Amino acid sequence: MAGEKHPPAADRDRLGLRADCANCLGLCCVALPFAASTDFAVDKAAGKPCTNLRDDFRCGIHSQLRQRGFTGCTVFDCLGAGQKVSQVTFQGRSWRQDPDSARQMFDVFANMRQLHELLWYLTEVLQLPPARPVHREARRALDDVERLTHSDPQILTTVDVAAVRRDVSDLLLRASELVRAKVPGRKKNHRGADLIGARLQGANLRGANLRGTYLIAANLRDADLRDADVIGADFRDADLSGADLTGSLFLTQQQLSAARGSAATKLPATLRRPQHW
Repeated sequence: MAGEKHPPAADRDRLGLRADCANCLGLCCVALPFAASTDFAVDKAAGKPCTNLRDDFRCGIHSQLRQRGFTGCTVFDCLGAGQKVSQVTFQGRSWRQDPDSARQMFDVFANMRQLHELLWYLTEVLQLPPARPVHREARRALDDVERLTHSDPQILTTVDVAAVRRDVSDLLLRASELVRAKVPGRKKNHRGADLIGARLQGANLRGANLRGTYLIAANLRDADLRDADVIGADFRDADLSGADLTGSLFLTQQQLSAARGSAATKLPATLRRPQHW
């Protein structure tokens, strides 16, 4: 695109959309609540530090999280929001050093996580050749959201994230339709469907609309998910062994980490194979 300042493939690294825990002040371990369940061994209220959080903001049981009942911690991905809030918004000033700003910092983190998710999706749109008709609009939206992430804390705590999401979601849907229109044959539409525990082994879901679909514990072994739109799809405990996810639209690391897979699962180049697979 004429006048583009950054190649799309480099945007995610430039924008810091990958979690860097070494430069975060343990925000996900403090700001977020969790309840005793199969994902967490104990209850924890929002704003209360996890008992496993050390003084240096590192996790005391990081290498044993799954064995100790904290599977949810291994799934969560802040998409770089943690280090942005810690080092940019609050310039390295921690919630321990300045308890009076802690509540504001935690509120900013919650909104920043959502804004970084939108940045992740928008950078993907710019890497999709069939979505070229909306590239210019996507670049403008990305620049607008990026500027917003560099706002002061007061703005970041009061921003209407839901409104920002609505505007971006319309653009993402149009990009998705352009990409999936290039897939030959009739595409399945399971948007928002309840496919919990569904038997979809070997299913042809190429180019399918799986937006917001509940795929919890579904059998997707060897399924073809190429070019499928999976934004917001719930893959918790879904079996993706041998599935082909190359080109899956708007897939995130958190979705993958919540699922089960194997060495034979084919992934997009931008995502890593979860260690527990």
